[in-house]
Amino acid sequence: MPQHASNTRVCRNCDGFATAAITIGTRHADGSRVTLRVTCPACKGTGRTAPVGVVRAGR
Repeated sequence: MPQHASNTRVCRNCDGFATAAITIGTRHADGSRVTLRVTCPACKGTGRTAPVGVVRAGR
């Protein structure tokens, strides 16, 4: 099982799975399913978060 590097933090909202493919039930003409790709709004699709000391707050 792969291990995460110690200097990067995994996003708490998506647990590192930043993009999900969701089927909406309909099919294309070739028979494949129509899917939507949705990214995590907290990490913006990266799967990682910035360390607490790096985040800028205030002015």
